[in-house]
Amino acid sequence: MNTPIPDFSGNLLFPIFLRMDKLRILVVGGGLVGTEKILAIYKSSPNAKVTLVAPEISHEIIALTATCFQLTLVKKPFDESDLHNMDLVIAATNIKTLNSAVKEAAKTRKILVNVADTPDDCDFYLGSIVKKGDLKLAISTNGKSPTFAKRLRETFEEILPASIQSILDNLSAIRQKMKGDFNDKVEKLNELTSVLRKSDHEEKI
Repeated sequence: MNTPIPDFSGNLLFPIFLRMDKLRILVVGGGLVGTEKILAIYKSSPNAKVTLVAPEISHEIIALTATCFQLTLVKKPFDESDLHNMDLVIAATNIKTLNSAVKEAAKTRKILVNVADTPDDCDFYLGSIVKKGDLKLAISTNGKSPTFAKRLRETFEEILPASIQSILDNLSAIRQKMKGDFNDKVEKLNELTSVLRKSDHEEKI
């Protein structure tokens, strides 16, 4: 087997899916930016463990506490002690000096940080998410254009069929019943799912 040569051009971010219910996340900022970040987190991970710190907190965020029981709101200015035991930090205020202070404090503690609207200061980005049942796609433009990522997300949401969950459930059931070693299972599943590419190709023709 020939080892493929890595492509060292373009977007070099490594995509991962985090178990947000197993991490402790701090969001600093309860205004428009903080609200956007909080809504993005809970839309995708309703059991995420988030602490939000801000002197003022929007009504939208406060309303979330009725359904998002892992969301803790602390109405006060940010202090470095708020970073204690945190795994991820999101600086989500419209005050650049405060966001920078959060970033520096997080880096001192070796905590990964996302700084709103400042891609160069981010260790990770919050991409646009497409979700259909158990299928989830994350879209990144390497911080170049969140608006383009949003439009692409809307396109995927329109074209992915509602039956996608049934397909995933059937494939999971087949996989559980398969016998043989790992390579045998992969080969059989590749053969089964190849029809998805064929159908797509035939429609284009």
